[in-house]
Amino acid sequence: MATATQQQVQVAKPAKRKPVFTKVDQLKPGTSGHTLVVKVVNSNTVLQKGRAASAHLRHSRIAECLVGDETASIVFTARNEQVDMLEPGATVIMRNAKIDMFKGCMRLAVDKWGRVEVTEPADFEVREDNNLSLVEYELVNVGEE
Repeated sequence: MATATQQQVQVAKPAKRKPVFTKVDQLKPGTSGHTLVVKVVNSNTVLQKGRAASAHLRHSRIAECLVGDETASIVFTARNEQVDMLEPGATVIMRNAKIDMFKGCMRLAVDKWGRVEVTEPADFEVREDNNLSLVEYELVNVGEE
């Protein structure tokens, strides 16, 4: 049985933090929790699956979208509902975005723990000549000597 003092203890909710916006050129491999404002340059659907033979598999779509800000650009992997939001020319806010690695190159992604929302058009031009997804990284294991 809980005592009276234990029942009176209320759990304090943590205060909401103001988002810290990251610029695209600050993204590094293996990082997550980024909040960014980016413009969509283009979008290419790479996978479109309809209803499969088994009923438990749902419709899934994946598109690769080139997004960026005035500092750099990167390929964003959009899934399902995100594909509709990321139309060329749209400005979106990505919350809790993470960096995935695909064939040694960085890809931006927002999973179920993050959010993508369309916002007011931004007044910057995307810097396409600094595409972070074109930089190939090599995994190096640092051994103890």
